[in-house]
Amino acid sequence: MNEPIPVSRTTDHGTAKLMPDVDRARAWLLTVDGAPQSYVDLDAPEHLEFEYARRLGYVLDGVAEAGQALDVVHLGGGALTLPRYVAATRPGSRQDVVEADAGLLELVVEHLPLPAGSGVALHAADARAWLEAAPDDHADVLIADVFGGSRVPAHLTTLAYAREAERVLRPGGVYLANLADAAPFGFLRSQLATFAEYFAELVLIAEPGVLRGRRFGNAVLVASHRPVDTAALARRAASDAFPARVEHGAAVREFIGSARPVEDAEAVPSPEPPDGAFGIG
Repeated sequence: MNEPIPVSRTTDHGTAKLMPDVDRARAWLLTVDGAPQSYVDLDAPEHLEFEYARRLGYVLDGVAEAGQALDVVHLGGGALTLPRYVAATRPGSRQDVVEADAGLLELVVEHLPLPAGSGVALHAADARAWLEAAPDDHADVLIADVFGGSRVPAHLTTLAYAREAERVLRPGGVYLANLADAAPFGFLRSQLATFAEYFAELVLIAEPGVLRGRRFGNAVLVASHRPVDTAALARRAASDAFPARVEHGAAVREFIGSARPVEDAEAVPSPEPPDGAFGIG
């Protein structure tokens, strides 16, 4: 049997590389300009390798009864890790994936094809422009995992963007975002303040070392109009190989502090990660 070999291609927004995992027969790591973006095991789509992806998965598992189909919008495609996860764990779900890099989508679909009948529609488009054109009450879950290079684009951080996200979600819907920051958390605090304008419930999931300001890292933002089962979420996050804390209620309000919501005119991308923050060995 031929061993899988790495695939590299210049796409619309950078150099994408698919590298096989020597320990798992049909598993692949996607990097863009050297930064790890996604990990996919074609034989086990329910396997989530990256810590932040597992945390998003924990939230997804709790938004409805196990196995119940959902309508999900993914802003940011990568190697389609979470769309595959939802298709495997919630068969019959209808999913939209919005990815600005058409060349990246082509590479992924060519080498890591979606299973037949996956219910996943792919859209090569800017995330905010697609969202603004989407109908009201379109989705049960909206997941934002959009990075231009290693930074969240500025136009996906603002009050106008949060308003569109709230509009596209159904009344019981849940918004999830993968963000990255470090102390003093100017970006993360402003994002929580922004989404607090439109959503009654906010939850923050991150490793204790990140929350204590010891290092740069990922944080998952959860926003909804209905209470999140934070106790169940905290149990799963705490039992992970890389345990995370789940903050909500007064702790989130205290974390936000004096941070203000972000207007379009003053929006900036998320901070540049320090060298080696998301590198691979």
